[in-house]
Amino acid sequence: MAATIPKKCADQGRKAFFKNPFSSIKFFVCCHGLLQFSQLLVSNYLKSSISTIEKRFGLSSQMSGFMASFNEVGNVSLIVFVSYFGSRIHRPRAIGCGALLICTAGFIMSLPHFILGPYEYDQSIPSMYNNLTDICQLNGTSKVMNNSRCSNQSVKGPTHSIYFFFIGQFLLGVGGVPIQPFGISYIDDFAAKRNSPLYLGILYAVAIMGPGAAFLLGSAMLRYYVDIDKIPAADVVLTPKDPRWVGAWWMGFLVVAGVVGLSALPHFFFPREMQKEEAEKETEDKPGTDLFSECKPSPKTYQHLSLIGFIKLFPKVLVKNLKNPVCLLVILAQVNLCAMVAGIMTFMAKYLERQFSITVSMANLIMGTVYIPGVMMGIIVGGAIMKRFRMSLKQCGTMCVTVMSLCIAIHLPIIFLGCPTQTFFAPGHLPVGSEEVGQNISKCNSKCHCPDTAYNPICGYDGIEYISPCYAGCEDVSFAFGENKVLNYTKCSCIPGAGREGSAQPGTCGSGCSHLLWLFVGLSCISALIASTIHTPSFILILRSVEQEHKSLVVGIQFMLLRCLAWLPCPTLYGRVIDSTCLLWGRKCNNNASCRYYDNTLFRQRYNFSLSINNQYACFCQ
Repeated sequence: MAATIPKKCADQGRKAFFKNPFSSIKFFVCCHGLLQFSQLLVSNYLKSSISTIEKRFGLSSQMSGFMASFNEVGNVSLIVFVSYFGSRIHRPRAIGCGALLICTAGFIMSLPHFILGPYEYDQSIPSMYNNLTDICQLNGTSKVMNNSRCSNQSVKGPTHSIYFFFIGQFLLGVGGVPIQPFGISYIDDFAAKRNSPLYLGILYAVAIMGPGAAFLLGSAMLRYYVDIDKIPAADVVLTPKDPRWVGAWWMGFLVVAGVVGLSALPHFFFPREMQKEEAEKETEDKPGTDLFSECKPSPKTYQHLSLIGFIKLFPKVLVKNLKNPVCLLVILAQVNLCAMVAGIMTFMAKYLERQFSITVSMANLIMGTVYIPGVMMGIIVGGAIMKRFRMSLKQCGTMCVTVMSLCIAIHLPIIFLGCPTQTFFAPGHLPVGSEEVGQNISKCNSKCHCPDTAYNPICGYDGIEYISPCYAGCEDVSFAFGENKVLNYTKCSCIPGAGREGSAQPGTCGSGCSHLLWLFVGLSCISALIASTIHTPSFILILRSVEQEHKSLVVGIQFMLLRCLAWLPCPTLYGRVIDSTCLLWGRKCNNNASCRYYDNTLFRQRYNFSLSINNQYACFCQ
């Protein structure tokens, strides 16, 4: 016969559950899911604007990748202390304090826009009002912005402003330290054992909507011009399709900071410990179990230790748990999987933008509506499978290996699916396969006195992209009737076979294979959906393979290793891989700026090959 539940304990449990939502683990899952959604909204909004920030501040992909991962520095630096205090402090309130710090970080990262002056291009642009154009000037120097306008302030301003991003990213990492480890351990401590996998699946499914919302927000914000608050809309002559376009990246940071601040508030009202969740089906399977026997706090073996004693003991506990083969191999698999995810989340939008010649807003829209929902669905399915089949640890491991092997098979064809590099002309770079044509262009535009810093891409009818009308020998420009909008450039004598009546359209020629975009997106989405089904099983493998009193500490160790070995170095490494495929770097005030043209074939091969390598290692470790 099942043990009798004490009436006092039962009355207290019912009262807390029905009248106080902050005593319900289900309500905590909802609130914590919203907070993790907000946290990932902040961190991933920067990734959604990465190519725009590169243009605005003249950064390489390696530098922008390092900036995007700098939040891990603040996270890793405090993980040991958080592991120590995890069994001693009020976990929900610690989570709330960390969230308020993240809110502050969001506001700090918007400050560079308000500190700097208006955004300036590498040179002037055509305008029907001032007739200041970068066309060919046969009798003098082309009227474009040159290095004479450069000053110490114009050079140091953007450089110094990126320090605010690093400060904000560091605070973002510090504020995020208690959120996931404390939240996961809190749920696993007070949820019914059978419900815990489903709750974690729901938690991560809600949280993964954060990156999706971040990319959607980025798509919306980047459609507005960066200086929308400083320059009248009528004076903006660039369009989102122009490669020099910079969107209003800063507005998104103000939005996400407010959202995370609101989501932090409920955590200050949850108790330090709550009643263990009831599970009727578990009681039926195990007669004689006291429903409240697991309500008691788990043993806190290390609570009597001082901070110094805990730090000394930390390496012993670390080594002990890493000797556990299940724990070690699963963490190593997660490291490789997170390395792949880091490359995708940081640079996939830029990859789509460059590879298929779409706008940054469209690239973010695809990330937010296709990739992220696929991952969210996979996480829910993974948690539901575990609950439905009551999978053992061995079955979880088998599922992980099978899923990762399937992902490798799907991802390999993606390496060969992409677009060629557009044919373009620039000083020192002749069109590939048309060296003789390029030499003739160089001789032709020598009389135009074009500056090296000119960058106003146009597309000639011959299919060659010129970095400015001046280098195409264009002597005239046509505007739309009554509008400050360029229709075309005319009398372009340097366009092969065009004569003095040749013309060109403003903007880039593109890569010419946009029809492959949706095939690439479809295969990538299927791979991401399948891979994400192992997210919850892999976490349960770790939680169920360690001792109860080590659970919170091991979760902290797990996230420390994921950050040190994957999230911190990999965006920088992927950025370095992308930079190695650059064909033409921009120049501003005698300094390197962001890359203007990439070798699309090398970009595709090196980027996707790196992703495949991480995928294979994850499968091997599982």
